[in-house]
Amino acid sequence: MDVDPRQYENIKINDNDTHNIILSYLIHGCYKDTVESLITSTGLKVSPPQLENMEKRKRILHSALQGNALDAIALTEQISPDLLENNKDLFFDLLSLHFVELICSKKCTEALEFAQAKLTPFGKVSKYVQKLEDFMALLAYEEPEKSPMFHLLSFEYRQHVADSLNRAILAHGKLPSYSELERLIQQATVVRQCLSEELGKDVQSAFSLKEFVKS
Repeated sequence: MDVDPRQYENIKINDNDTHNIILSYLIHGCYKDTVESLITSTGLKVSPPQLENMEKRKRILHSALQGNALDAIALTEQISPDLLENNKDLFFDLLSLHFVELICSKKCTEALEFAQAKLTPFGKVSKYVQKLEDFMALLAYEEPEKSPMFHLLSFEYRQHVADSLNRAILAHGKLPSYSELERLIQQATVVRQCLSEELGKDVQSAFSLKEFVKS
């Protein structure tokens, strides 16, 4: 059955719903200044505990993104005392950020000592062995950014760890680990993919969110 995209133009969206979806995304991402501007312009309400939680998470994420992983760990333990103790994968990733920062600062001796004290114990678990080998291999290169493991030094890797930490802190506080906007996009993507599979040969290519946004 052919669907005319123009029919969606007649569906009215409540401005409050749109504003709340955007607000959820901004709070999730700790965009404090933008949150305050949106609240001022729309009259939306955000509770003091929400703002306080957002400010604490912002400090933690900023530390992780700046390579100050030990500060991020300390701050996380303050607001979520048992989070990292019960999430070894995340704890390993944060420790690895500090190791990488030492490598980038050319503090190889300190990096090796840190790895032996904090990272090596993870080697007793098989799933960490390959990761450990990749990180330790960075020590063999005078220019680690040109090594096959260069992606471990990238901002994208730090961003990935910071995002995982943010979701874990939210879930630990009994809050949604994904914003309403992200859930809507996930749902829309699944629906479009299912429709594409049902239409089968009549569809030239599988649904791509990236291409849909461009259109």
